[in-house]
Amino acid sequence: MYEIIKALNFLIENGIFVFALAIFTSYITMSFISGVEMVKYMRKNSFVDYSPVISSPFSPSVSIIAPAYNEGNTIVENIRSLLSIHYADFEVIIVNDGSKDDSMEKVIRHYNLEKVDFLIQNKIPTKPIRGIYKSTNRAYSKLFVIDKENGGKADSLNAGINVSAKKYFAAIDVDCILEEDAILKMIKPFLEHSDERVNATGGVIRIANSCIVKDGKIIKVNLPRNLIARFQVLEYTRAFLMGRMAWSRLNGLLLISGAFGIFDREIVVLSGGYETKTVGEDMELIVRMRRYMIEHEQKYRIVYIPDPLCWTEVPEKLKILSRQRNRWTRGNMETLFKHITLFFNPKYGNLGMLGHPYWFFFEWMAPIVEIFGILYFILVVYMGDPDWPFFALLVGFTYLFAVVYSWWAIIFEEFTFARYNRKRDIFYLVLISLIEPIVYHPLNVWYSLRGNFHYFIGNVAWGKMDRKGFSNTQKKVDS
Repeated sequence: MYEIIKALNFLIENGIFVFALAIFTSYITMSFISGVEMVKYMRKNSFVDYSPVISSPFSPSVSIIAPAYNEGNTIVENIRSLLSIHYADFEVIIVNDGSKDDSMEKVIRHYNLEKVDFLIQNKIPTKPIRGIYKSTNRAYSKLFVIDKENGGKADSLNAGINVSAKKYFAAIDVDCILEEDAILKMIKPFLEHSDERVNATGGVIRIANSCIVKDGKIIKVNLPRNLIARFQVLEYTRAFLMGRMAWSRLNGLLLISGAFGIFDREIVVLSGGYETKTVGEDMELIVRMRRYMIEHEQKYRIVYIPDPLCWTEVPEKLKILSRQRNRWTRGNMETLFKHITLFFNPKYGNLGMLGHPYWFFFEWMAPIVEIFGILYFILVVYMGDPDWPFFALLVGFTYLFAVVYSWWAIIFEEFTFARYNRKRDIFYLVLISLIEPIVYHPLNVWYSLRGNFHYFIGNVAWGKMDRKGFSNTQKKVDS
């Protein structure tokens, strides 16, 4: 019996070690690929002149679709920001998703809207549309406002797609702030890949907490004053600069952030539009689009560009962060399990052999394996036979790797776009990286475990998210 227990301990300990080593190896590989791609991107785009795209009548047309629910505090400023985008052929479609506040009244009054007759192509089923509004002021001729019954973000995006008349559409959270040249940079990959059809593009999402905002624009970038938000600066920098760039190069990207992305409207419609019965509609759509292209034997790409194009507010309270990460976990699980047929399926190329398995093991299972390892070690200590050298080596190496990986992400940021240009901000990020693995990371593991539990008991709620807003006015929105 003793020999069996000893053999079992050997398998568990080495299994945990191999799993951790696989994660470290994948991170190192991804950061190397991202570094190479970043250098190529910076060299290539240092000579790009976007002015012909702005002025050309042949620029691809884009519909900017922004769902809005109870955004009365900032809706007028948000729309002004979207209308100020630098681009030739675009329209802005605001979808009022059955707001219960004064959002619709404010928009109608400020932008001189009136209800118009409009032929809607209901290619994707949605909740009933109450009316479509346009402005009597020619200065706002690019603006459309859809008033519909409440159906959630995905349903609102589908309604916007049905109304849109452009070849491409940009899905954006209405309370995000776009850089003025965001559409220009995001549309560029659609023009470059002549042998492959680009289905979607995504860019870096940056954190706007504590930044100075005026007239819907970021005029000064500050490191968040809130500690929880600072942790998320590191987290976002790693995820966007060190991960998604590599997956784009491998054509294995499974996610375009729901905060901002541009899509080929035709492919989205053919794929069935956004799934309204999931809390992770952004990831699920990308996977379904990729499956559609592969199953119809069409060459395609999902492209990520490293430019910081969109700024958003992140949670500053643990309660709100918990709800957000819980939902992210459930959305991830819904997509992975719904498309489980992709798992190590060579028919789907990098999507089946790399993308889906990576998210399955290292995004979904990693927190589960981590907590299992902790519980296992507690059990071993209780039984009086711990392997202290092994434990110390694993913990020490994991901590050191996490810190160095964060430092590498900070270096990436500073040698590319350097949005935090004060030396003290960089100093604070370095200090934050030292405590993140022992303070912030365990919280994320716990939130992920709660997300797993809520998924298996059938919890489909989005939860409420309190935001201060860029005007420092407290508001409540669907998270």
